[in-house]
Amino acid sequence: MTVLQKKSDNPVAHLSAEDVEEIGRRLDAIRQEVVDSRGADDAAYIRKVIDVQRKIELASRAVLLLSKFPPAWFIGTAGLSVAKILENMEIGHNILHGQWDWMRDPKIHSTTWEWDMASPAEQWKHSHNELHHTYTNVVGKDNDLGYGIMRVDEDQKWIPLYLAQPLWNFVNACFFEYGIAAYDLELGKNLATEERRNDPKFKAAAKQVLKKIRKQATKDYLVHPALSGPSFVPTLAANFVANLVRNLWSHSVIMCGHFPEGVETYEKTSIEGETRGEWYLRQMLGSANISGSKAMHVMTGNLSHQVEHHLFPDLPSNRYAEIAPKVKAIFDEYGLRYHTASLPKQVASAWHKVFRLSLPNGWMAATTPKNAPQQVAQLYKLTTGGPKVRRAYDRAQRAQAEQALAA
Repeated sequence: MTVLQKKSDNPVAHLSAEDVEEIGRRLDAIRQEVVDSRGADDAAYIRKVIDVQRKIELASRAVLLLSKFPPAWFIGTAGLSVAKILENMEIGHNILHGQWDWMRDPKIHSTTWEWDMASPAEQWKHSHNELHHTYTNVVGKDNDLGYGIMRVDEDQKWIPLYLAQPLWNFVNACFFEYGIAAYDLELGKNLATEERRNDPKFKAAAKQVLKKIRKQATKDYLVHPALSGPSFVPTLAANFVANLVRNLWSHSVIMCGHFPEGVETYEKTSIEGETRGEWYLRQMLGSANISGSKAMHVMTGNLSHQVEHHLFPDLPSNRYAEIAPKVKAIFDEYGLRYHTASLPKQVASAWHKVFRLSLPNGWMAATTPKNAPQQVAQLYKLTTGGPKVRRAYDRAQRAQAEQALAA
């Protein structure tokens, strides 16, 4: 995942400046076609999804009032999991992107919607809409790239702490809504110094997050279980499992859209003076799609069309499937890779990268069953030997890469 600017086989080297701006103009035209044709069918779609989601949630919570009976627990938990996924992915995420603001419906608007998530909508919109979608896959600028807790590029210095990266990525997946809330607060940065900890803006934001978490926890882990009477404990467990399923699903979808092998990353300096066409090109190569059924697309919030979403984050999500062939045609015409694969393949690829980058550069690729003992010994030495040992290893890796290029 070396940043694109340092790759020997730069995937955009064959494009001229005129090509890049022509790509931008054609994508602008695709966007305008959708803007001009938004109407009653689109509005009916999002209203129907909201209505179906609320009915599923209400019915599931009603069934869970009898959750001490195993069939009721399983049916209610499954339904509540689906409802929470729909609310977060196809409804909340996309409404907060402003995809439905054109309807002028105050109940379905980015300025009024609050979602079933630990992170307050206003904080999420800043970290996601304003920062992530502006600085997509720019190392050091886009915190969605590894959420500030993972090594996401070979050029990031490896330290032994990263060996635990797969573990904390899994923990983050299980409690993803709270990880997002912490990420939106920029907890790592804001807790680092006393000055930042005492900043009134940070304190106010933290208070808002704690208030939201308390509200969500009260609903799921107190009020609903209490209404279940003798089914209190099974209902509490059902809510926990539904939240866990939603967290694991949303984390997987996000990982598939940004982290599979082959998705490009960028240096900070590469976006200085970036044109509209260059911004589009970064979105094209910094995202990956998931192939699948219509139902799967809805359950991902249509983020299975991550390429299209990053190109046009404010277009109605139900239109992404319609424009995907037009977008892919541009990729094909200009010799660019349209990164798409099934959900299992993208999940496997993303996790492969998590494990690969948790290890020193080149270690996984060089390890075979025959040399595994020597490789483990080398890893132990790199882990315990200190910075000097690791620098010597890095120099050897760079020398090997240079020799390979020369050959």
